[in-house]
Amino acid sequence: MAEQLDAVDFAVAAYRRDGRWVVQELAHDLEADVEVLAHALRRFSGDAGAVALVGLDDDFFVILRVAGAHTRVLLSDISAADEWELAASIVDFLGLPFPEDGDDQVPAGDLDLLGDLGLPEIEMGLLLDDTDLYPEELLSDIARRVGFGKLFDDAVGLTPA
Repeated sequence: MAEQLDAVDFAVAAYRRDGRWVVQELAHDLEADVEVLAHALRRFSGDAGAVALVGLDDDFFVILRVAGAHTRVLLSDISAADEWELAASIVDFLGLPFPEDGDDQVPAGDLDLLGDLGLPEIEMGLLLDDTDLYPEELLSDIARRVGFGKLFDDAVGLTPA
């Protein structure tokens, strides 16, 4: 598990407070399990809950959203569950069958988890179809469409210092 935590490229929480977006880095040791990550997000009292954006090993990402006791999650690549504890916990959380070796790299979970924030399911699906982008690039696009793109870029180092 320690090796997997070293492969966490970034983990940030985004939430709105008084109508303004706030983005904060999350501790990397929280990402081992979907329930632990959801619990950590609940400490942020945003207007519409909080969203975690986690990129792992330049390979896949997770978006997790909590509002009260309700948790919604999107995994960019279900085949990551073969090797990654966090991805496996998401597959389990979603009640999906565990992927077989050689399964396609397809998303799993709630494509509409940011719909009320300006990114409907159909647009999320189109973004996820672009497999040439690194997780931070794709999540930057997602963050921009939702309204906190610059804050996300600054938090994960996509903007010059």
